[in-house]
Amino acid sequence: MPTTVPAIADVTASDSALRRFLHGLPGVDTVGLEARAASLGTRSIKTTAKAYAIDLAISMIDLTTLEGADTPGKVRALCAKGANPDPTDRTTPRTAAICVYPDMVATAKAALTGTDIKVASVATAFPAGRAALPVKLADTRDAVAAGADEIDMVIDRGAFLAGRYLEVFELIQAVKAECVRPDGTAARLKVIFETGELSTYDNIRRASWIGMLAGADFIKTSTGKVGVNATPANTLLMLEAVRDFRAQTGIQVGVKPAGGIRNTKDAVKFLVLVNETAGQDWLSNEWFRFGASSLLNDLLMQRQKLSTGRYSGPDYVTVD
Repeated sequence: MPTTVPAIADVTASDSALRRFLHGLPGVDTVGLEARAASLGTRSIKTTAKAYAIDLAISMIDLTTLEGADTPGKVRALCAKGANPDPTDRTTPRTAAICVYPDMVATAKAALTGTDIKVASVATAFPAGRAALPVKLADTRDAVAAGADEIDMVIDRGAFLAGRYLEVFELIQAVKAECVRPDGTAARLKVIFETGELSTYDNIRRASWIGMLAGADFIKTSTGKVGVNATPANTLLMLEAVRDFRAQTGIQVGVKPAGGIRNTKDAVKFLVLVNETAGQDWLSNEWFRFGASSLLNDLLMQRQKLSTGRYSGPDYVTVD
């Protein structure tokens, strides 16, 4: 059932108003949601469509390294891979973005000079989000100043689960304000919910609406740092939310599933979800992304299989 949105200013005027709106959203039919996600995942994609889907998926990847052992050299190597994923085939699409920690933004930005690949930076005390507001805002400000084109922030899951919805809304708004540069341009904001910690589909739906109401450019499932990350069901639910939000407000918001999507078969299933739920307007890297580190390798292997008829050897792609 589509959601009717009152004026955003009215919905977010107070904690009680926001709570009333969020708890008035239609309850999620768990069985129905999971059955539909599973059903869409059985769609058969044949050769020509599969080739198109593989190239589309490559172009939607936020190629990611978010480890304590990251070095400038590792980041530069990842940027080179994103810009030229298959050195033997220059028709291979570039990835959408390289995603790094804030202190690596300048390194990535320099390495990607002359390309259209975006630099995304996690922020707001990623992945746990356990820091004071001034620290979270400074984290964002530093990344934007270093040249980040996109900011992937985490919400305060503790505040959300405690029912402090307006606090979460205001955090997103505050981070959004820090994304604006002095010249008036702005980094796009992706809001990470960490769906694996939100416990219920109803909570994921509520978090999606908080993010969209607060001005998120993308809503994102996960950090990739917990046991349960992106799933077809939670992504389907978020796709329904962005579809309904645009129908009501005219504002389009992107979706980014992240964590656990490692092979071509899974990536194609997610693209089917996008097409069948939100529609073709979301089938570009402007509005849909995969947060991944290992997915690209499998897509490249499958891409070569389609073009040559054989699988590559184990040394065909780099190990990230």
